[in-house]
Amino acid sequence: MLKGFYLTLMVGPMVPVPVPQDVLDALTSVKVTTDSGDRATSGFELQFTLSNRSPLQTIFLLSGGAVIPLIRVILVVTVNGAPDVLMDGVVTEQSIAPGGDPGHSTLTIKGVDLTAVMSLIDFSGIPYPAMPAEARVALILTKYALFGVVPLVIPSVLLDVPLPLERIPSQQGNDLEYIYQLAERVGYVFYVDPGPAPGMNVAYWGPQIKVGVPQPALNLDMDAHTNVESLSFSFDAEAKSTPILFVLNPQTHVPIPIPIPDITPLNPPLGLIPPLSLNVHYVSGTAKLSPVQAVLIGLAKASKSTDAVSGNGALDVLRYGRILKARRLVGVRGAGMAFDGLHYVKSVTHEIKRGEYKQSFTLTRNGLVSTLPTVPA
Repeated sequence: MLKGFYLTLMVGPMVPVPVPQDVLDALTSVKVTTDSGDRATSGFELQFTLSNRSPLQTIFLLSGGAVIPLIRVILVVTVNGAPDVLMDGVVTEQSIAPGGDPGHSTLTIKGVDLTAVMSLIDFSGIPYPAMPAEARVALILTKYALFGVVPLVIPSVLLDVPLPLERIPSQQGNDLEYIYQLAERVGYVFYVDPGPAPGMNVAYWGPQIKVGVPQPALNLDMDAHTNVESLSFSFDAEAKSTPILFVLNPQTHVPIPIPIPDITPLNPPLGLIPPLSLNVHYVSGTAKLSPVQAVLIGLAKASKSTDAVSGNGALDVLRYGRILKARRLVGVRGAGMAFDGLHYVKSVTHEIKRGEYKQSFTLTRNGLVSTLPTVPA
């Protein structure tokens, strides 16, 4: 088995191709950030040390003009023989700064994932008669099959199909903004996940899932088995709040307050002792919606206000043995009875330099004390 890690950089206007070895030799650092928050997009930053006469500066800077409207960048990292696509995005910003020695400059390339392509054109006014939210999202995402985007749309638990005789939904804004609006209405999230192969992407529109097979455990203060450089936790007892929405009674036209629970099949308790809900917050605007839409929004608000436990840490990928991925579960061992167990990986930042691959990450959980007797290694 191959040991260590290997970076593959692919760049091109529409179909990226592997860059020459000279370009890789000029690459000094790579930074990729993946976040699972609301309307969170993944971003990347590349830094090159180039001579002032290098043609690479001109190639990247042209992406900001009309000659090459989009320059696509794909980053693939192979760790111990297993390849992973870290980023598939487009360049949004370029800058050049003087280098440490005369005759050389530092070229910095910044960009975001393919959600940037979905925000280029305003399609306001397009009608979608008799189409629920999931059907509208699937139809919108077909425009981006050219970029290797494959839709993964999860139907809503409570389906809401608009009757054409009553109303015909129409798009407002660009595709990305409209997809975000539809996701918020039904309590869903939307993001574009690169891979599994270079040039392919999965556009996920569905509930934020906090179940599944956990990643290998993060070990803290376990001597030779320690695989993290740092890991600290905090508990905020006031972070949890109960959302209360109002549903309009059609007979009496009186709004009825309804508290929404925070536990759903897709958001199970990862902690045995959940924090007490000391606060309540009122969800505005639900009285104007149908009961189906109001309940969906309430469930989404409830699931986002339960994570009272948060953790921040850093690790060396070569010591950990694989890449820690966001939007998945991971086990924690050695942090103490209160914080051991499964956690949800909220965000991950990859920092790659020559001979060095490190990650910083953020974990969240909705309670103290593990619900499992042991955590998978």
